[in-house]
Amino acid sequence: MTEATKHVEGQQHPIGIYIKIWGWLFVLSACSYMVDYLHVQGYLRWTLILTFMVLKAGLIVAVFMHMLWERLALLYAIILPPVLVLVFVAIMYYESIYTFVTRQLFFSVLTGA
Repeated sequence: MTEATKHVEGQQHPIGIYIKIWGWLFVLSACSYMVDYLHVQGYLRWTLILTFMVLKAGLIVAVFMHMLWERLALLYAIILPPVLVLVFVAIMYYESIYTFVTRQLFFSVLTGA
């Protein structure tokens, strides 16, 4: 083993990966800006903005925080909790609709309307 290879620690990734990710981040940011520039309104606007935001965050976490090369257990520890939070938010949303409809029916019977 030569002296040069003894001191190399960790894994080195080619700079091309980082340049490609920077390019994708630039394209996604430009698309997000175009949503405002083209005056997109309503649910489409928020859907596009949130989609671009999640894609950019995913690229940053995967490559710049080196999650792409981590073990599966660590990925589950980072990705699983937000997914579960989203599932619980969806459950609470449907529960709130049920509660609202139940209250409307109950109070309409009491008031005779």
